[in-house]
Amino acid sequence: MNTTIAPGVFDILPHYCLPQDGKDAWCASHLWIFLEEQIRQVASTYGFQEIRTPVFERTELFQRGVGETSDIVSKEMYTFIDKGNRSMSLRPEGTASAMRAFIDNKMQQSAPVHKIFYISPMFRYERSQAGRYRQHHQFGAEAIGNGTPEQDVEMIDLLHTLYNRLGLKNLKVAINSIGDIESRNAFRTALLEYLYRFRDELSADSKTRLEINPLRILDSKDPKDKEIAAGAPSILDFLNEECKSHFEAVQQQLNLLKIPFEVNTSLVRGLDYYNKTVFEIVAGDLGAQNSIAGGGRYDGLLKTMGGPDLPATGFGTGLERILQTMLKQNVPLPKPPAPRMFLIALGPEAKATCFTLLHQLRVNGISAAMEFSDRKINKIMQYANQIGAENVVVIGENEIKEGLVDVKNMSTGEKKSIRLDQLGNIKMEHYV
Repeated sequence: MNTTIAPGVFDILPHYCLPQDGKDAWCASHLWIFLEEQIRQVASTYGFQEIRTPVFERTELFQRGVGETSDIVSKEMYTFIDKGNRSMSLRPEGTASAMRAFIDNKMQQSAPVHKIFYISPMFRYERSQAGRYRQHHQFGAEAIGNGTPEQDVEMIDLLHTLYNRLGLKNLKVAINSIGDIESRNAFRTALLEYLYRFRDELSADSKTRLEINPLRILDSKDPKDKEIAAGAPSILDFLNEECKSHFEAVQQQLNLLKIPFEVNTSLVRGLDYYNKTVFEIVAGDLGAQNSIAGGGRYDGLLKTMGGPDLPATGFGTGLERILQTMLKQNVPLPKPPAPRMFLIALGPEAKATCFTLLHQLRVNGISAAMEFSDRKINKIMQYANQIGAENVVVIGENEIKEGLVDVKNMSTGEKKSIRLDQLGNIKMEHYV
Protein backbone atom coordinates (compact mmCIF):
# COMPACT_ATOMS: atom_id res chain seq x y z
CA MET A 1 0.00 0.00 0.00
CA ASN A 2 1.35 3.42 -0.92
CA THR A 3 1.59 6.05 1.77
CA THR A 4 1.00 9.71 0.99
CA ILE A 5 3.61 11.73 2.84
CA ALA A 6 2.74 15.33 3.69
CA PRO A 7 4.97 17.81 1.82
CA GLY A 8 7.18 19.83 4.06
CA VAL A 9 7.83 16.99 6.46
CA PHE A 10 9.76 14.31 4.59
CA ASP A 11 10.78 15.80 1.23
CA ILE A 12 13.64 17.90 2.53
CA LEU A 13 15.89 15.37 4.24
CA PRO A 14 16.98 12.96 1.49
CA HIS A 15 20.06 11.80 3.39
CA TYR A 16 17.85 10.34 6.08
CA CYS A 17 15.06 8.84 3.96
CA LEU A 18 14.73 5.11 3.20
CA PRO A 19 14.16 3.26 0.96
CA GLN A 20 14.77 4.60 -2.54
CA ASP A 21 13.52 3.82 -6.08
CA GLY A 22 9.99 5.12 -5.68
CA LYS A 23 9.08 2.85 -2.78
CA ASP A 24 7.40 4.08 0.37
CA ALA A 25 9.77 6.30 2.34
CA TRP A 26 10.07 7.04 6.02
CA CYS A 27 12.24 9.67 7.59
CA ALA A 28 13.58 9.58 11.12
CA SER A 29 12.10 12.32 13.26
CA HIS A 30 15.23 12.71 15.39
CA LEU A 31 16.27 15.90 13.57
CA TRP A 32 12.89 17.50 14.21
CA ILE A 33 13.07 16.49 17.86
CA PHE A 34 16.61 17.88 18.12
CA LEU A 35 15.59 21.20 16.55
CA GLU A 36 12.50 21.57 18.72
CA GLU A 37 14.54 20.83 21.85
CA GLN A 38 17.04 23.54 20.90
CA ILE A 39 14.22 25.99 20.26
CA ARG A 40 12.59 25.29 23.60
CA GLN A 41 15.88 25.65 25.45
CA VAL A 42 16.72 29.00 23.85
CA ALA A 43 13.18 30.36 24.19
CA SER A 44 13.15 29.41 27.87
CA THR A 45 16.44 31.21 28.56
CA TYR A 46 14.88 34.35 27.06
CA GLY A 47 11.85 34.07 29.34
CA PHE A 48 9.30 32.82 26.77
CA GLN A 49 6.58 30.30 27.66
CA GLU A 50 5.06 27.87 25.17
CA ILE A 51 1.40 28.03 24.13
CA ARG A 52 -0.67 25.86 21.80
CA THR A 53 -3.54 27.06 19.64
CA PRO A 54 -6.03 25.24 17.37
CA VAL A 55 -5.05 24.15 13.87
CA PHE A 56 -8.14 25.90 12.47
CA GLU A 57 -10.02 29.03 13.53
CA ARG A 58 -12.86 31.19 12.25
CA THR A 59 -11.90 32.77 8.94
CA GLU A 60 -12.68 36.28 10.15
CA LEU A 61 -9.91 35.98 12.75
CA PHE A 62 -7.30 35.89 10.00
CA GLN A 63 -9.13 38.47 7.90
CA ARG A 64 -8.97 40.91 10.82
CA GLY A 65 -5.66 39.78 12.29
CA VAL A 66 -3.59 39.26 9.16
CA GLY A 67 -5.35 41.74 6.86
CA GLU A 68 -7.65 41.18 3.89
CA THR A 69 -5.18 42.82 1.49
CA SER A 70 -2.36 40.42 2.39
CA ASP A 71 -1.50 37.60 0.01
CA ILE A 72 -2.12 35.11 2.80
CA VAL A 73 -5.80 36.04 3.17
CA SER A 74 -6.51 36.91 -0.45
CA LYS A 75 -4.75 33.93 -2.08
CA GLU A 76 -3.28 31.36 0.26
CA MET A 77 -5.73 30.27 2.98
CA TYR A 78 -7.38 26.88 3.11
CA THR A 79 -10.98 27.85 3.92
CA PHE A 80 -14.07 25.65 4.32
CA ILE A 81 -17.65 25.82 5.62
CA ASP A 82 -18.28 23.58 8.62
CA LYS A 83 -21.51 21.82 9.62
CA GLY A 84 -22.61 24.90 11.53
CA ASN A 85 -22.38 26.91 8.28
CA ARG A 86 -19.39 28.82 9.68
CA SER A 87 -16.42 29.79 7.56
CA MET A 88 -13.29 28.18 9.04
CA SER A 89 -9.67 28.33 7.89
CA LEU A 90 -6.57 26.28 8.57
CA ARG A 91 -4.06 28.40 10.46
CA PRO A 92 -1.84 30.22 7.88
CA GLU A 93 0.36 31.94 10.49
CA GLY A 94 0.66 32.01 14.25
CA THR A 95 0.30 35.61 15.43
CA ALA A 96 -3.45 36.03 14.91
CA SER A 97 -4.20 32.81 16.81
CA ALA A 98 -1.83 33.78 19.62
CA MET A 99 -3.48 37.20 19.94
CA ARG A 100 -6.94 35.60 19.97
CA ALA A 101 -5.83 33.28 22.77
CA PHE A 102 -4.39 36.26 24.68
CA ILE A 103 -7.69 38.13 24.41
CA ASP A 104 -9.95 35.17 25.21
CA ASN A 105 -7.97 34.28 28.32
CA LYS A 106 -7.64 37.91 29.48
CA MET A 107 -3.92 37.38 29.94
CA GLN A 108 -3.29 41.10 30.44
CA GLN A 109 -4.92 40.79 33.88
CA SER A 110 -2.24 38.44 35.22
CA ALA A 111 0.89 40.44 34.25
CA PRO A 112 1.80 43.62 32.34
CA VAL A 113 4.14 41.80 29.92
CA HIS A 114 3.77 38.37 28.34
CA LYS A 115 6.33 36.53 26.23
CA ILE A 116 4.99 33.44 24.47
CA PHE A 117 6.13 31.08 21.74
CA TYR A 118 4.77 28.18 19.71
CA ILE A 119 6.01 25.41 17.42
CA SER A 120 3.11 24.63 15.12
CA PRO A 121 2.08 23.48 11.65
CA MET A 122 0.86 26.22 9.30
CA PHE A 123 -1.04 25.84 6.03
CA ARG A 124 -0.79 28.00 2.92
CA TYR A 125 -2.00 27.29 -0.57
CA GLU A 126 0.97 28.48 -2.60
CA ARG A 127 3.30 27.19 -5.26
CA SER A 128 5.82 24.87 -3.64
CA GLN A 129 9.34 26.32 -3.61
CA ALA A 130 12.64 25.47 -1.98
CA GLY A 131 11.87 25.17 1.71
CA ARG A 132 8.26 26.35 1.28
CA TYR A 133 5.46 23.83 1.56
CA ARG A 134 1.68 23.97 1.79
CA GLN A 135 1.95 22.38 5.20
CA HIS A 136 5.00 23.74 6.96
CA HIS A 137 6.07 24.27 10.55
CA GLN A 138 6.98 27.47 12.31
CA PHE A 139 8.66 28.53 15.49
CA GLY A 140 7.00 31.81 16.37
CA ALA A 141 7.31 34.15 19.34
CA GLU A 142 5.28 37.12 20.53
CA ALA A 143 6.16 39.70 23.20
CA ILE A 144 3.09 41.62 24.37
CA GLY A 145 3.03 44.71 26.58
CA ASN A 146 6.47 46.14 25.90
CA GLY A 147 6.87 48.91 23.33
CA THR A 148 10.58 49.62 23.78
CA PRO A 149 13.26 49.26 21.08
CA GLU A 150 15.03 46.78 23.36
CA GLN A 151 12.09 44.39 22.98
CA ASP A 152 12.46 44.50 19.19
CA VAL A 153 16.16 43.74 19.52
CA GLU A 154 15.57 40.91 21.99
CA MET A 155 13.50 39.12 19.33
CA ILE A 156 16.29 39.42 16.77
CA ASP A 157 18.83 38.38 19.41
CA LEU A 158 16.81 35.30 20.31
CA LEU A 159 16.83 34.14 16.67
CA HIS A 160 20.49 35.04 16.26
CA THR A 161 21.37 33.00 19.35
CA LEU A 162 19.32 30.03 18.15
CA TYR A 163 20.91 30.02 14.70
CA ASN A 164 24.41 30.32 16.18
CA ARG A 165 23.73 27.44 18.54
CA LEU A 166 22.57 25.33 15.60
CA GLY A 167 25.73 26.20 13.68
CA LEU A 168 24.13 28.10 10.79
CA LYS A 169 26.41 30.27 8.65
CA ASN A 170 26.12 32.97 5.97
CA LEU A 171 23.12 34.61 7.65
CA LYS A 172 22.22 38.25 7.09
CA VAL A 173 19.94 40.39 9.26
CA ALA A 174 18.03 43.12 7.42
CA ILE A 175 15.97 45.74 9.28
CA ASN A 176 13.74 48.65 8.37
CA SER A 177 11.15 50.90 9.93
CA ILE A 178 7.76 51.38 8.30
CA GLY A 179 6.77 53.92 10.96
CA ASP A 180 3.32 54.49 12.37
CA ILE A 181 0.12 55.40 10.54
CA GLU A 182 1.07 59.07 10.38
CA SER A 183 4.46 58.29 8.85
CA ARG A 184 3.07 55.73 6.40
CA ASN A 185 0.30 58.04 5.19
CA ALA A 186 2.88 60.71 4.34
CA PHE A 187 5.08 58.12 2.65
CA ARG A 188 2.16 56.53 0.79
CA THR A 189 1.34 59.84 -0.91
CA ALA A 190 4.91 60.26 -2.14
CA LEU A 191 5.21 56.60 -3.13
CA LEU A 192 2.00 56.63 -5.17
CA GLU A 193 3.10 59.78 -6.95
CA TYR A 194 6.30 57.98 -7.94
CA LEU A 195 4.76 54.61 -8.84
CA TYR A 196 1.98 55.98 -11.02
CA ARG A 197 4.66 57.15 -13.44
CA PHE A 198 5.49 53.47 -14.04
CA ARG A 199 2.01 52.01 -13.77
CA ASP A 200 2.01 50.36 -17.19
CA GLU A 201 5.36 48.68 -16.50
CA LEU A 202 4.41 47.07 -13.19
CA SER A 203 3.59 43.36 -12.86
CA ALA A 204 -0.05 42.31 -12.65
CA ASP A 205 0.22 41.73 -8.88
CA SER A 206 1.81 45.13 -8.33
CA LYS A 207 -0.88 46.88 -10.38
CA THR A 208 -3.42 45.41 -7.95
CA ARG A 209 -1.31 46.37 -4.96
CA LEU A 210 -1.01 49.90 -6.29
CA GLU A 211 -4.65 50.48 -5.40
CA ILE A 212 -4.78 48.40 -2.21
CA ASN A 213 -1.38 48.37 -0.49
CA PRO A 214 1.34 50.10 -2.53
CA LEU A 215 4.03 49.48 0.14
CA ARG A 216 4.00 45.80 -0.83
CA ILE A 217 5.33 46.73 -4.28
CA LEU A 218 8.64 47.58 -2.62
CA ASP A 219 8.94 43.92 -1.60
CA SER A 220 8.04 42.48 -5.02
CA LYS A 221 10.27 39.71 -6.40
CA ASP A 222 9.43 40.57 -10.02
CA PRO A 223 12.66 41.83 -11.73
CA LYS A 224 10.96 44.83 -13.37
CA ASP A 225 9.16 45.75 -10.15
CA LYS A 226 12.48 45.57 -8.27
CA GLU A 227 14.08 47.87 -10.84
CA ILE A 228 11.26 50.40 -10.43
CA ALA A 229 11.23 50.11 -6.62
CA ALA A 230 14.97 50.85 -6.49
CA GLY A 231 14.25 54.48 -7.43
CA ALA A 232 11.31 54.96 -5.05
CA PRO A 233 11.43 57.41 -2.14
CA SER A 234 12.75 56.00 1.15
CA ILE A 235 10.25 55.55 3.95
CA LEU A 236 12.97 56.55 6.42
CA ASP A 237 12.70 60.11 5.10
CA PHE A 238 9.06 60.24 6.22
CA LEU A 239 9.37 58.94 9.78
CA ASN A 240 8.16 61.27 12.50
CA GLU A 241 10.47 62.01 15.41
CA GLU A 242 9.12 59.26 17.66
CA CYS A 243 9.49 56.54 14.99
CA LYS A 244 12.89 57.85 13.95
CA SER A 245 14.12 57.79 17.55
CA HIS A 246 12.79 54.24 18.01
CA PHE A 247 14.57 52.97 14.89
CA GLU A 248 17.85 54.64 15.83
CA ALA A 249 17.67 52.98 19.25
CA VAL A 250 17.10 49.58 17.61
CA GLN A 251 20.27 50.03 15.58
CA GLN A 252 22.24 51.16 18.62
CA GLN A 253 21.14 48.11 20.62
CA LEU A 254 21.99 45.72 17.78
CA ASN A 255 25.46 47.26 17.62
CA LEU A 256 25.74 46.93 21.39
CA LEU A 257 25.07 43.17 21.09
CA LYS A 258 27.44 42.95 18.12
CA ILE A 259 24.74 41.55 15.85
CA PRO A 260 25.65 42.52 12.25
CA PHE A 261 22.78 43.98 10.22
CA GLU A 262 21.96 46.15 7.24
CA VAL A 263 19.15 48.65 6.73
CA ASN A 264 16.97 47.67 3.78
CA THR A 265 14.41 50.37 2.97
CA SER A 266 12.56 47.99 0.61
CA LEU A 267 11.74 45.61 3.46
CA VAL A 268 8.06 45.99 4.38
CA ARG A 269 7.00 42.37 5.21
CA GLY A 270 3.88 40.75 3.77
CA LEU A 271 1.35 41.20 6.57
CA ASP A 272 -0.83 44.24 7.05
CA TYR A 273 -0.44 44.53 10.82
CA TYR A 274 3.22 45.61 10.99
CA ASN A 275 4.42 49.04 12.10
CA LYS A 276 7.74 50.57 13.15
CA THR A 277 10.49 47.91 13.21
CA VAL A 278 10.41 45.10 10.66
CA PHE A 279 13.21 42.61 10.10
CA GLU A 280 14.21 39.60 8.06
CA ILE A 281 16.98 37.02 8.27
CA VAL A 282 18.13 35.37 5.06
CA ALA A 283 20.34 32.37 4.32
CA GLY A 284 22.42 32.52 1.16
CA ASP A 285 22.20 28.74 0.65
CA LEU A 286 18.45 28.60 -0.08
CA GLY A 287 18.41 30.16 -3.54
CA ALA A 288 16.14 33.03 -4.59
CA GLN A 289 13.54 32.40 -1.85
CA ASN A 290 16.15 32.67 0.88
CA SER A 291 14.27 34.17 3.81
CA ILE A 292 14.61 31.99 6.89
CA ALA A 293 12.84 34.25 9.40
CA GLY A 294 10.87 37.47 9.53
CA GLY A 295 9.05 39.60 12.01
CA GLY A 296 8.52 43.03 13.46
CA ARG A 297 6.36 45.23 15.63
CA TYR A 298 2.53 45.36 15.50
CA ASP A 299 1.41 47.69 18.26
CA GLY A 300 -2.20 48.16 17.11
CA LEU A 301 -3.09 44.55 16.33
CA LEU A 302 -4.61 43.55 19.68
CA LYS A 303 -6.92 46.56 19.67
CA THR A 304 -8.17 45.90 16.12
CA MET A 305 -9.04 42.36 17.22
CA GLY A 306 -11.16 43.61 20.11
CA GLY A 307 -8.51 43.32 22.81
CA PRO A 308 -6.59 45.80 24.98
CA ASP A 309 -4.44 48.45 23.33
CA LEU A 310 -1.02 46.96 24.08
CA PRO A 311 2.23 47.09 22.09
CA ALA A 312 3.52 43.81 20.66
CA THR A 313 6.32 42.43 18.54
CA GLY A 314 7.15 38.99 17.20
CA PHE A 315 8.61 36.74 14.53
CA GLY A 316 8.20 33.47 12.68
CA THR A 317 10.89 31.10 11.38
CA GLY A 318 10.30 27.98 9.34
CA LEU A 319 11.57 24.67 10.72
CA GLU A 320 11.86 23.13 7.25
CA ARG A 321 13.98 26.02 6.12
CA ILE A 322 16.25 25.75 9.16
CA LEU A 323 16.79 22.03 8.60
CA GLN A 324 17.31 22.53 4.89
CA THR A 325 19.94 25.20 5.56
CA MET A 326 21.71 22.96 8.08
CA LEU A 327 21.89 20.17 5.50
CA LYS A 328 23.12 22.44 2.71
CA GLN A 329 25.80 23.90 4.99
CA ASN A 330 26.88 20.45 6.22
CA VAL A 331 26.23 21.45 9.81
CA PRO A 332 27.00 18.54 12.20
CA LEU A 333 23.71 16.84 13.01
CA PRO A 334 22.82 14.33 15.72
CA LYS A 335 22.57 10.68 14.80
CA PRO A 336 19.28 8.82 15.13
CA PRO A 337 18.72 7.40 18.61
CA ALA A 338 20.28 3.95 19.06
CA PRO A 339 20.25 1.39 21.88
CA ARG A 340 23.16 1.67 24.26
CA MET A 341 22.90 -2.04 24.98
CA PHE A 342 21.88 -4.78 22.54
CA LEU A 343 21.29 -8.29 23.88
CA ILE A 344 21.65 -11.48 21.84
CA ALA A 345 20.27 -14.70 23.31
CA LEU A 346 21.54 -18.14 22.33
CA GLY A 347 18.81 -20.59 23.23
CA PRO A 348 15.44 -20.56 25.06
CA GLU A 349 16.88 -20.21 28.57
CA ALA A 350 19.10 -17.32 27.48
CA LYS A 351 16.15 -15.64 25.77
CA ALA A 352 14.22 -15.58 29.05
CA THR A 353 17.28 -14.21 30.85
CA CYS A 354 17.81 -11.52 28.20
CA PHE A 355 14.16 -10.51 28.27
CA THR A 356 14.34 -9.97 32.03
CA LEU A 357 17.59 -8.00 31.68
CA LEU A 358 16.07 -5.94 28.88
CA HIS A 359 13.33 -4.80 31.24
CA GLN A 360 15.79 -4.01 34.04
CA LEU A 361 18.02 -1.94 31.78
CA ARG A 362 15.09 0.12 30.52
CA VAL A 363 13.72 0.66 34.04
CA ASN A 364 17.15 2.00 34.98
CA GLY A 365 17.04 4.50 32.13
CA ILE A 366 19.34 2.69 29.70
CA SER A 367 18.07 2.37 26.14
CA ALA A 368 18.22 -1.31 25.29
CA ALA A 369 17.08 -3.77 22.63
CA MET A 370 17.34 -7.47 21.97
CA GLU A 371 16.92 -9.88 19.10
CA PHE A 372 13.71 -11.87 19.43
CA SER A 373 14.22 -14.09 16.39
CA ASP A 374 16.45 -17.14 15.99
CA ARG A 375 18.54 -15.74 13.14
CA LYS A 376 22.20 -16.63 12.84
CA ILE A 377 24.45 -14.59 15.12
CA ASN A 378 26.38 -12.96 12.26
CA LYS A 379 23.09 -11.62 10.83
CA ILE A 380 22.09 -10.32 14.26
CA MET A 381 25.46 -8.60 14.74
CA GLN A 382 25.09 -7.01 11.33
CA TYR A 383 21.66 -5.71 12.31
CA ALA A 384 22.96 -4.37 15.64
CA ASN A 385 25.63 -2.48 13.74
CA GLN A 386 23.09 -1.13 11.23
CA ILE A 387 20.93 0.39 13.96
CA GLY A 388 23.96 1.90 15.67
CA ALA A 389 23.93 -0.14 18.87
CA GLU A 390 26.76 1.08 21.12
CA ASN A 391 27.38 -2.19 22.99
CA VAL A 392 26.45 -5.82 22.35
CA VAL A 393 26.17 -8.68 24.84
CA VAL A 394 25.86 -12.32 23.75
CA ILE A 395 24.31 -14.60 26.36
CA GLY A 396 24.24 -18.38 26.05
CA GLU A 397 24.44 -21.44 28.24
CA ASN A 398 28.09 -20.83 29.21
CA GLU A 399 27.45 -17.19 30.23
CA ILE A 400 24.49 -18.26 32.39
CA LYS A 401 26.47 -21.13 33.95
CA GLU A 402 29.55 -19.01 34.72
CA GLY A 403 27.58 -15.87 35.63
CA LEU A 404 29.84 -13.68 33.47
CA VAL A 405 29.20 -11.84 30.17
CA ASP A 406 31.35 -9.77 27.82
CA VAL A 407 30.15 -6.26 26.93
CA LYS A 408 31.50 -5.46 23.47
CA ASN A 409 31.87 -1.83 22.37
CA MET A 410 30.84 -1.80 18.70
CA SER A 411 32.99 1.25 17.85
CA THR A 412 36.29 0.07 19.34
CA GLY A 413 35.78 -3.70 19.47
CA GLU A 414 36.93 -3.63 23.09
CA LYS A 415 35.36 -6.13 25.48
CA LYS A 416 34.83 -5.86 29.22
CA SER A 417 33.58 -8.63 31.49
CA ILE A 418 30.80 -8.08 34.00
CA ARG A 419 28.83 -10.31 36.30
CA LEU A 420 25.53 -11.33 34.75
CA ASP A 421 23.53 -10.36 37.85
CA GLN A 422 24.95 -6.83 37.61
CA LEU A 423 24.17 -6.25 33.93
CA GLY A 424 20.68 -4.88 34.57
CA ASN A 425 22.18 -2.16 36.79
CA ILE A 426 25.23 -1.43 34.67
CA LYS A 427 26.76 2.06 34.79
CA MET A 428 27.06 2.86 31.11
CA GLU A 429 29.68 5.58 31.54
CA HIS A 430 32.18 2.80 32.31
CA TYR A 431 31.55 1.21 28.93
CA VAL A 432 31.50 4.16 26.53
